[in-house]
Formats: sequence, structure tokens, C-alpha cells
Amino acid sequence: MKLYYSPGACSLSPHIVLHEAGLAYEGILTPTKTHKTPDGTDFYTINPLGYVPFLVLDDGRTLHEGPAIVQYLADLVPDKHLAPAHGTFERYKLQEWLTFIGTELHKNFSPLFNPATPEEVKTATKTQLLSRLGWVNGELAGKDYLMGNTFTVADAYLFTVSNWARLVGVDLAGLDTLLAYRARVAARPAVVAAMQAEGLRH
Repeated sequence: MKLYYSPGACSLSPHIVLHEAGLAYEGILTPTKTHKTPDGTDFYTINPLGYVPFLVLDDGRTLHEGPAIVQYLADLVPDKHLAPAHGTFERYKLQEWLTFIGTELHKNFSPLFNPATPEEVKTATKTQLLSRLGWVNGELAGKDYLMGNTFTVADAYLFTVSNWARLVGVDLAGLDTLLAYRARVAARPAVVAAMQAEGLRH
């Protein structure tokens, strides 16, 4: 498998999952600013949408949406319990979390990275994000991870997206349960390995 990624982008989520799963893969650095692979190839010729993550299977099939990619990877190694079994209520709770993180958190961070976004929009966006993150903080009470005591692919996604808060001035102070959760996830060997692979920590 090949994972096209950009350091610290949402592709960190499947990067973490690959390490958690112990699956063999080739990571291909594809910075979002240049859209070029290390050999100079225009990434748009590989993925016409131009964004990461992008997963290419050994048989040439591809996946290009993070929540789909991480579930696919989890299902390759069911013994790792990175996703509940298909058809169970818990699987739908996982999908609920992946959808929430994607639509309520991930997409709300996007305007904050855009220099063209007016300041009043950024202010309103930060308020909305903190409201949603405050709710997550409450949902994590008494739990090690989003789904309880077991780390799942949803945790890889939430950790990745919540990393962006400090980059765009979203202050998580006061969200103590979320901060403790982030520290717990950050200490996982697979998370350390994925972040080292992306040059995010030494």
C-alpha cells in the first residue's frame, strides 16, 4: 500500500492507524502547498482532487477520504480492535464519531488556515469550534478514548484534528478532559512513530 500524506494534515490520522495496525506501507510525502511528490510528479495526476490522504492499494484501487481509509485499514486487522465489527451498534457509533469529527471539527478548522478568511468569520468559527470541542470534552468524561477503554480509528482522527487548535489560536484551556485525552493518545507508540515519520516530533 501507498499512503500519500502531508505533515500534520488530516492524513496523519490514517498514518497513525497504519502504525497501530502494524501494516506494511510506503509513505509518500506530498506537501499540500506544492502538490508535488518527492520525484517532482504533479500530485493531481495521481489524485485529481489534489488532497491527502490518498491510499493506493497493491492492486491499484484507491481510497481518498480519511474516514473511509481508516475503516478499511481497521478491517484488515480485526484482531487489533481499531473498529467495532460491522453490523454492531458500536460500529455505527464509530461512524457517528467519524462523521462528527469530519463535519463539525475538521471542516470548521479549514477557514482558520485560509489567509483570505475575514477576521469576523474567524472569530465566529473559533466560537463554534470551542462549543463543539466543549461537548467532546464532556463526552470523554470517565473514558480513556471516544469509544470507551479501547483506542479506535476515531481517536486517531480526533487527535489529528485537535492538533490544529494551537496553530490557529483556538485555546483549549479549561477543556481538561480533552487535554488529558490528547496527552494519552500522544503517548501511544504508534502515534509517536507516525509523528516521527512526518517530522512532527523527534
